[in-house]
Amino acid sequence: MNINLRIAGEAGQGVVSLGEILSGALAAAGLHVFTGKSYMSRIRGGLNWTDIRIGSSELFGLRIRTDLLVALTQEALDLLRDDLNSDGIALLDGDTPAENGLLALNFSGISKDICGSDLMANTAAAGAVFALLGYNPDLLKNYLNKIFAKKGEDIIAKNCQAALAGYNAAAEKNLKLSAPAAGVCQYEQLISGADAAGLGAATAGVKFATAYPMSPSTATFNCLAAVSDKYGIVVEQAEDEIAAVNMVCGAVYAGIPAMTTTSGGGFALMCEGLSLAGMLELPLFILLAQRPAPATGMPTRTAQEDLKFAINAGHGEFPRAIYAPGTQQQSYDLARLAIETAHHYQTPVIMLSDQFLQDAEKNIAPLSEDYNPVDRHLCDNSNPGYKRYELTANGVSPRAVPGGEAMVVCDSDEHTEEGHLSEDFSVRIAMQKKRMTKADGLLAEFVHPEFFGAVDAKTILICWGSTYGPCREAVEQLNLEGHAAAMLHFSQVWPLDPKICKEFLENSRRAIVIEGNYTGQFASILREQQIIGDHELITRYDGLPFTAEYIVTEVLK
Repeated sequence: MNINLRIAGEAGQGVVSLGEILSGALAAAGLHVFTGKSYMSRIRGGLNWTDIRIGSSELFGLRIRTDLLVALTQEALDLLRDDLNSDGIALLDGDTPAENGLLALNFSGISKDICGSDLMANTAAAGAVFALLGYNPDLLKNYLNKIFAKKGEDIIAKNCQAALAGYNAAAEKNLKLSAPAAGVCQYEQLISGADAAGLGAATAGVKFATAYPMSPSTATFNCLAAVSDKYGIVVEQAEDEIAAVNMVCGAVYAGIPAMTTTSGGGFALMCEGLSLAGMLELPLFILLAQRPAPATGMPTRTAQEDLKFAINAGHGEFPRAIYAPGTQQQSYDLARLAIETAHHYQTPVIMLSDQFLQDAEKNIAPLSEDYNPVDRHLCDNSNPGYKRYELTANGVSPRAVPGGEAMVVCDSDEHTEEGHLSEDFSVRIAMQKKRMTKADGLLAEFVHPEFFGAVDAKTILICWGSTYGPCREAVEQLNLEGHAAAMLHFSQVWPLDPKICKEFLENSRRAIVIEGNYTGQFASILREQQIIGDHELITRYDGLPFTAEYIVTEVLK
């Protein structure tokens, strides 16, 4: 069983803070929680909302409709009420007379009675929600004691008082939703895709992070700043994305594991630096969090529009690996793998996320915070005969850092094994073959796609990146309704191993590719690699994430 809560109002009105109180308290109460955000690109005003989905079993995505709408403005109620289920409840902050399915409570008034201002209106609203869900108010009070522990006894007491007042005000109305039982999930930690990626990079040994802030990538950059003291990371806000990528190139040339974060427009500015890393054979790691484009597009919405851009970015040809996590756990694991791969093969690696995954929070098993740096694959630079770009069978040359006896030479022009500029055609051929040979190693370590669903599926949903959760839930729903379905999710989107991929698709009769873009970029790549033939395409490009309902509706058309 699961239900969906939606908190809606204007930016700056407390939508986020109320969402954080409720999601944290519900997770602490032992419920499975999955959250998502929909917000406009403005500091004040507009219509923003946070969805908090709670259930008795693990959740993987959002829902279109809601069971409880907490409207902090009349506009929020007017615009979102149609998404309320027929047996749902709308809770309005105000004094509007109650009507069927609508409960109006003055949270600001409750707060003013307790602390003389509306600072605790959100706490009162949280109490009202707990009453409507039928949960013990002590669960909320316990959580408030925890999060306000550093604020002092007076603040804790007043917040608990406001929560109880809100709870009692709602309980008096005798309205209640059928909600999942608490105490079914042992994991209290909520983590977003952005924070999971940041933590994965920090524990993997990143020591320098620089970026020019650009949503939705900034959340990961902020995470790295928050843990910088703990893990010894230098975090620098660059003046622009060109500076950011070149600072990372300089850092990794000196042997320091480093990374940058950006979105599509910023990544466009990084392309020359990306190509430089390809020529210098540097372990450059970029987290590219996608949003709708072109140009500035929709800065706070989600999309999967930069896949082909990431694969082909940078002038010239050089190998790269591209990962695309679909869950918070994968965001953590693949951040580490990306850094490890970049250093092993001395080549750029990109991880594709997007606004939906970056912002989505879920309570999962605690991620390890132990510092466990990856192997930087550095060699002893005391050998006077050292060649930075020595020709090797696998294309990976010994990598030393400047400062030792050996001379470490680099050049952005074509160069010899020693690193000196050369326009000799035979040198060019040898060096380009050497660099491109590393693609064989990247392919040999291909991360197999994940298969989920009926083994004898007649319909298979092919997806990548953040569509994992919605597709997984769509498969579960289709199978419950008697349609034999399965999902094939790719968390490595380049390079692809056609042989391995085809093994998963041999028994499928109907292939449907699910993508958050207009043209079906991944489907096109799968065709180019001769992995799929006839297929259908379900796309979404309005800036909102996929949901299981959306996918099932399209599949059954």
